[in-house]
Amino acid sequence: MALNKLVLVTGGSGFVGSHCIIAALHAGYRVRTTVRSLKREDEVRQMLKLGGATEDQAKGVEFCAADLTKDDGWPEACKECAYVLHVASPFPPTIPKSADELIVPAREGTLRALRAAKSAGTVKRVVVTSSIAAVAYGHQQREKPFTEEDWTNLEDPSVPPYPRSKTIAEQAAWDWIAKEGGEMELSVVNPGGIFGPILSKTYSTSIELVVRLMNGQVPGLPNLGFSLVDVRDVADLHLRAMTDPKAAGQRYLCITDDGFIWTKDIALKMKNRLGDRARKIPTMVVPSFVLRLVGLWDKTVASVIPELNKVKNITNEKARTELGWRPRNAEDALVATAESLEQFGLLK
Repeated sequence: MALNKLVLVTGGSGFVGSHCIIAALHAGYRVRTTVRSLKREDEVRQMLKLGGATEDQAKGVEFCAADLTKDDGWPEACKECAYVLHVASPFPPTIPKSADELIVPAREGTLRALRAAKSAGTVKRVVVTSSIAAVAYGHQQREKPFTEEDWTNLEDPSVPPYPRSKTIAEQAAWDWIAKEGGEMELSVVNPGGIFGPILSKTYSTSIELVVRLMNGQVPGLPNLGFSLVDVRDVADLHLRAMTDPKAAGQRYLCITDDGFIWTKDIALKMKNRLGDRARKIPTMVVPSFVLRLVGLWDKTVASVIPELNKVKNITNEKARTELGWRPRNAEDALVATAESLEQFGLLK
């Protein structure tokens, strides 16, 4: 089916990038990936094998050194590729001093990947990993679900740096493809909070929630909620968006069928399935005024204050109906996260 076509996955050492490589290998593609340092090559191959790639598949992956902030390496990375999955993007665990620390590499890195893909002359379509963060922030509370037609409102000063960076980067990609893309196509995948099995001890920021819950590091739960998705389903949707003719020029919201979930429900789902292993997970909800006080000196807490008590209904109907995508449920994604953390000895 894949006819030995070459796919570039940017950010291969990352959580989503590594799972995208595995999905592409299983679908029969040859894969090349970018990493900031080639010293991570062996580590990434180990991750791929842990995620289900065979020894030969992992060995066959090509590596290129490329950085979101520099031009070097991008032309070589895209050479002879049929498709590019541009997954790499900065996502820090704490709020940066300046929003530009996120915005500039996110936007410029996306444009670098697009320019290099176009210059290669062989790339049919680029799939960019954006986020629900580019869709559902800076809006008044509403009952109507967010869809692919919605964009985060950048005029709202309460929108944090990360959603701002994802929105600006995605909009820059659509603007560029319209003006300079020529025959090359663009599709975008917008995941919610990404969970599922980690493949190394270095885990992404979203996984920190499960680590803290399982290790009893939070005395209570914020009245906060979000939509989430399993990383394996994110990778699956990337491949569907990469090849389906209907996906050209489209964006797809990538969340479980559960939709919006409060952190209390996340805690209860995990306790329900994991039993005694989840004994440290709290179920008490901390009053929002307490968090507002804590936020005065804790920047991480401060970053979620604008989202307290807010429901964001989001629909994945477009990905399901147009591309036949069928995601795992939230409970399975959360349990897979916790079990993989256990395997790596990251839980106390």
